[in-house]
Amino acid sequence: MMMRGMNMQGMMKQMQKLQKNMQKDQEELQKTVFEGHAPDDAVVVKFTGDHKMQDIEIKEEAVDPDDVDMLQDLVIAAVNDAIKKVEQETQRTMGKYSRNIPGL
Repeated sequence: MMMRGMNMQGMMKQMQKLQKNMQKDQEELQKTVFEGHAPDDAVVVKFTGDHKMQDIEIKEEAVDPDDVDMLQDLVIAAVNDAIKKVEQETQRTMGKYSRNIPGL
């Protein structure tokens, strides 16, 4: 019976450590800046890991008053590229925790 209690205590310590590491990794990820690029870098956006856009750069040649649709498409391409990178890194960084926690 005593052994069982020790085991439970050890498991709780493990979970607390895992939770602390998970929190640290999450905070690091949220601070990380990801760049998204449209073709030819006509538009470059920067997002933090918590999906907040920090910056956008638009090349002058991408701004054509007669073709606003093209610029919109370039912005969408750059934003989608950045979000894809955020999601891939989130999966890479945080995915290991769901593999270590039963039931997730």
